[in-house]
Amino acid sequence: MSRVRIIGGTWRRRLLPVLDRPGLRPTPDRVRETVFNWLDHLLEKPWGETRAIDLFAGTGALGLEAASRGVASCTLVESNGPVHASLQASIAGLGAQDAIELIRGDGIAVLRAQPNASIDLVFLDPPYGTPLLGQALAVCHPKLSAGGLCYLESNKPLEELLASEWRILRSAKAGDVHYGLASPDASEQVMVEQKGSE
Repeated sequence: MSRVRIIGGTWRRRLLPVLDRPGLRPTPDRVRETVFNWLDHLLEKPWGETRAIDLFAGTGALGLEAASRGVASCTLVESNGPVHASLQASIAGLGAQDAIELIRGDGIAVLRAQPNASIDLVFLDPPYGTPLLGQALAVCHPKLSAGGLCYLESNKPLEELLASEWRILRSAKAGDVHYGLASPDASEQVMVEQKGSE
């Protein structure tokens, strides 16, 4: 069994197990370090006021990294039974049960159930070769707070995956992994609102 480490915050250097499961590929340490450096500059709220959700949690590397940095709330969603159980054990091992809500279920269904404009940071890192990223983005827009961000990870260039109402704020590539931060395009949102008021 391989492991990944938490980069910063309360649980810095703590290791998380990675089960040998099809499609389970935790975001590499180097990528997470880059992403959280971006977030330190781009999040409009301090970590202590940020509400985060990881819709395809897997090892929990992304959501637990955010929780380690003291987010106001952190929800992890995982549908696979053994992976969910491993994640539950990781949370218990960190003593993080009070800091994290862990849900076994469909990430997109959980996102649909969230109140509109209630989430500041969404992690979208679904299995490659599935339509889940596009489906989640279609639901995500109204769920983000003003200034809210989405982390995206795919084996395809992000520009090919995003509809016009999204803009990429930061992006990079590590090996076969394309990743970045995106937000709703304010100009597109204004056009939608103006059209709706006619």
